Amino acid sequence: MSGGGAEREGDRESEAAPSSELSAQSPMWGSNPRTGPDHPPPARFFVNFPSAKQYFSQFKHMTEPLEMERSPQLRKHACRVMGALNTVVENLHDPEKVSSVLALVGKAHALKHKVEPVYFKILSGVILEVIAEEFANDFPPETQRAWAKLRGLIYSHVTAAYKEVGWVQQVPNATT
Repeated sequence: MSGGGAEREGDRESEAAPSSELSAQSPMWGSNPRTGPDHPPPARFFVNFPSAKQYFSQFKHMTEPLEMERSPQLRKHACRVMGALNTVVENLHDPEKVSSVLALVGKAHALKHKVEPVYFKILSGVILEVIAEEFANDFPPETQRAWAKLRGLIYSHVTAAYKEVGWVQQVPNATT
């Protein structure tokens, strides 16, 4: 396991960059009524990537964006996603907390939900897209780069958790 320690140190170094770059942006994130854990993004993720619905028995049959937006189950899950993202953003100064949160998320999605890890990259891209639209005037290139780094950090930690539990890529469901 000696190689793992070196990787963890590298992860910590990469975590510092989003922390310092996003620290000035935290008011945009947490205190704004349009972002944070109580304001989930629209159903765009499921509209643009309908294959992701296969993991959600409660709303995998829905096709209309408005129906998805109104779904209590989808809203509940979206709020959990945004809550986890909020925890990560608020704790960028604490790499161990960030790592712990993302490891829990990754392991749960690998072991319990059997979600392909690529969906984390896709979803984080959709969230970034929504943030950029919501804050078009307050989202300069340096802020975009910081959020892109955060997106990479999240994906890196989640995929590390998948590897840790011995994730084997699932065979796509032929009916979806």
